[in-house]
Amino acid sequence: MEKNKEIVLSGIRPTGFLHLGNYFGALKNWARMQYEYECYFFIADWHSLTTHTDTSELKLITRRLVSELIAGGLDPEQCTMYAQSDIPEIPELYLYLNMVAYKGELEKTVTFKEKARKQPENINAGLLTYPVLQAADILIHRCHYVPVGKDQEQHIEMTRNFAERFNHRYGDVFPIPKAFSYSEDLVRILSLDGSGKMSKSEQQMNTVYLNDDDELIRKKIMKAKTDQGPSAPSSEKPEYIQGLFTLLGLVSSPEVVARFEEDFNRCQIRYGDMKKQLAEDMIRFIKPIRDKAAALQNDPVFIDNILANGAEKARKSAGETLLEVRKALGFKYL
Repeated sequence: MEKNKEIVLSGIRPTGFLHLGNYFGALKNWARMQYEYECYFFIADWHSLTTHTDTSELKLITRRLVSELIAGGLDPEQCTMYAQSDIPEIPELYLYLNMVAYKGELEKTVTFKEKARKQPENINAGLLTYPVLQAADILIHRCHYVPVGKDQEQHIEMTRNFAERFNHRYGDVFPIPKAFSYSEDLVRILSLDGSGKMSKSEQQMNTVYLNDDDELIRKKIMKAKTDQGPSAPSSEKPEYIQGLFTLLGLVSSPEVVARFEEDFNRCQIRYGDMKKQLAEDMIRFIKPIRDKAAALQNDPVFIDNILANGAEKARKSAGETLLEVRKALGFKYL
């Protein structure tokens, strides 16, 4: 199949193991898009510095993350995979975009306010200008689409604003990127206690990771929050119960889902049985991804070569963009 010439870009921070939310909310779509568009997927290691100051294991985590991305469906022959820090053109564009970003709008971003609240002792400039670096990541390849969840739509809107301001001041260099998803209803994977989304770095017993062993998966699923069951037929499910049914729908057969739906609607649901079924189906789903990722991690040279080849391709694209940016700014003297 011939690919669409439009460019897609997305990235992920190396701050923990991939989990079900990462897979169903992002990676599954990335794996599909790589065959339809020109795709760039990167490890956002510079972004991780805004909240994780310890870099001693950054190389290890980056390699592990690349292994999990490949095990989850990315093909380095079909897409460009690279580490953000291997592309020195990005910070130069970041510098230029900072000149069209304003302090007031950066301070209003939801992610800045949330992270500033979580780490009041480390409200660094990188945290404030996170959306500008993210815009540089996107615009450095002059991409058209950015697959994101609802929580990132504000950042894409800011990227569009920065691109439009730059184009207005200096000339049309950047296409205006759009948020992209295959469906209007992106899958939202709740933590097993129903308290919010699954997280790479928080609530570890309430998150199912792609590297969890079979027994740990069983333990986590069996401890998931439930209740006494519905008191009236065809009741509305509480959010934490709907979260379990969502997982069931993703890894179990339609017949299994229909059976437990019927039991719920007839007030005959036995959550213990449902969780046992979910745990076994979850193990069947995760095991091949976990095993492939583990095998890839045992070959760091292979992973490093993927990153090196990806960086070479990404730098070619980035260099072409930066040349146009410099021309537009009047900085092309040679």
